[in-house]
Amino acid sequence: MDNNVAFVFPGQGAQYVGMGKDFYENFPSAKLIFEKASEILKLDLSQLCFNGPEKELRRTLNSQVAIFTVSIACWKVVKEQFNLSPIIVGGLSLGEYTSLVIAEAISFEEALLLVKKRAEFMEDACQEKQGGMLSIIGLPLSDVEKICEQGGGEVANLNCPGQIVISAETKNIEAIAHLVKQKKGKTIALKTGGGFHSSLMNSAAERLKKELEGTKILSAKVPIVSNFNASLEISPQEIKNNLVGQINHRTRWQDCVRLMIKKDVNTFWEIGPGKVLTKLLVRIDSLAKGYNVEDIKSLEIVKEQL
Repeated sequence: MDNNVAFVFPGQGAQYVGMGKDFYENFPSAKLIFEKASEILKLDLSQLCFNGPEKELRRTLNSQVAIFTVSIACWKVVKEQFNLSPIIVGGLSLGEYTSLVIAEAISFEEALLLVKKRAEFMEDACQEKQGGMLSIIGLPLSDVEKICEQGGGEVANLNCPGQIVISAETKNIEAIAHLVKQKKGKTIALKTGGGFHSSLMNSAAERLKKELEGTKILSAKVPIVSNFNASLEISPQEIKNNLVGQINHRTRWQDCVRLMIKKDVNTFWEIGPGKVLTKLLVRIDSLAKGYNVEDIKSLEIVKEQL
C-alpha cells in the first residue's frame, strides 16, 4: 500500500439522493454520525440524504451540511477498513471543513455548526445579489479573465486544465456565455444557488469572519492544503483566514493538487459523495493515482485494487 497518501473531500454540487445510505445501513460508526448530525441540526438528515427530494437536497442550506456529514461518515468507514495515515488533507471549498475534522483542528460537532452557519450566510448573500456560475471549457485563463472584465464576471474556480468556473450576477450570465461562444469556448450552467467564490459573497465572508472569531480551532495535526492560496497550513489563525478568503475569492484546486504532488503525495483518496475530485485529478496529473470511497461498491473496488 502506498505510504504518501492525501485524503481529499468533495464540495457543494457532489450531492445526490441516496448518498451515504449504504454505509448508514451497514456500518454502526457511519449511522452514529448521521444520528449525531440530525440531533445537532434538528433535521432528519438520513431522510433528506436518502430520499430527497433532490430540489431540497440541492438547496445550499441543506446540501452543505448533508455533504459534510456524508463525507465524515464515509471517512469513519475508511478509517475502520484501512490502516491509512494521510500526510496531507484537503477539500474543494466546503470539503476543506471536512479536512479540518480529519486533521483534528476542530470537532465534528463544532464543524457541523460552522458549516450550517456558512450555508446560511451564503444563502442570504444569494438573496441579496442574485447570481449564477458557468463552467467554461476550452479557453485559457487569460481569455476567461478578459471575458469577465467585458461581461461583468469573476473567476471562481480553477479546477483543472481546460476547465474554469466563473461567477456573475444573473443579468450578466447570458452575455458572458455569448462572449465565450465567440471565442470558440463552451459553457455549462452550474446548478448552484448563486455566484459563489466571488465578491457577490462579500457579506457572507464578513459574517463568517465574525463567526470564526468565537470558534476554537486548534493547530492541525496534519497539514491542510488551502483553497484560498494553495498553501499548506497548520496554524489556527491562518486556517481561519483561509476559510474566510475562500468564500469570496477564487478556489485554486488545480494548484492545491499540484502542491500535494510536489510534497510527495502519490495517492489521493477522495472520501465522500461522487467522483468529482478523482476525475479532476486525472486531468491535472495523468500519472497520479486516485481512489474514491462513497459506498459499498466503491469500497470493494478499492479493496480489490489494493
